[in-house]
Amino acid sequence: MTEEYLGYLKGVRGLSPATLVSYRNELERFANFLKQEGLDPVAVDRTAVRRYIVQLTRERLAPASVNHALSTLKGFYRFLVRKGRVSVNPASGIRSQKEPGVLPTVLTEGEVEQYLRDGSGDFASVRNRLIVELLYSTGCRVSELVGIDLKDVNRREGNVKVRGKGNKERIVYLGSKAREALAEYLPLREARFDGEDDDAVRALLLAARGHRLTARGVFFLIAQLTERERLGTAGALPARVGPHTFRHSFATHLLNRGADIRAVQEMLGHSNLSTTQVYTHVGIERLKAVYAKAHPHGGAYRVERGTTESRESNGDDV
Repeated sequence: MTEEYLGYLKGVRGLSPATLVSYRNELERFANFLKQEGLDPVAVDRTAVRRYIVQLTRERLAPASVNHALSTLKGFYRFLVRKGRVSVNPASGIRSQKEPGVLPTVLTEGEVEQYLRDGSGDFASVRNRLIVELLYSTGCRVSELVGIDLKDVNRREGNVKVRGKGNKERIVYLGSKAREALAEYLPLREARFDGEDDDAVRALLLAARGHRLTARGVFFLIAQLTERERLGTAGALPARVGPHTFRHSFATHLLNRGADIRAVQEMLGHSNLSTTQVYTHVGIERLKAVYAKAHPHGGAYRVERGTTESRESNGDDV
């Protein structure tokens, strides 16, 4: 049943390999629990699922991890109900645990510019500048970024077609600086790609050896750039900056400058508005920080980067 469900998630839902691995691990952990309890997966009731959640909590898993386990079971048994394997979903109706509110890390506009200051002109530096420009200009996810093919780029219209979760396509937009970075990169790319690699021929972003750049490669490059900038600014940048940080910054800066939240939702590819609303909280926390620093009586507010009292979550990856 597990393999059938994972096949459905891959073939119908179009989930990424990394997401499929996380689902498999959750289902295997639940299977081990059922084995210890002497239960058959099709005979599980709500009480058994509750015991499983209690066990995960006692193992001191973070609320987010417990909620992910519960969400996995809800989806799995919903699939089995549709297939007629079970009559009811035993995980249905069990509430998720309250997660502590944590705001995403957001760079200031000036901090983003620091990542774009390398003007050495070689392939790596030009490509890295384009990566940062694309992440910040379009707000795309790293998986969407590395999946961009040359045919997806419309230079005349200044936009790019990306494929998000569930293989859903959307159009994202290139700012003027991103278009400049793209124009500088393309001639260097032509001299770099491995002509015997069909995927490299299609790919926009290439690794040093001429193959399509991977998500792992982008994480590594951003980590390198962050370390360089932290050394140059005496550690002024946040310690943990990844590709998603530029997505967070993209959304926050748009909203701070007055963009309509539903337009930002569409650009991010969020299915629910509540996921996008976290970025309005980021803006509010920024205002609190300014108030606390500047107002004579503002000392009552003590705002730390990346924290807030509450956050709505519906499972979208922001």
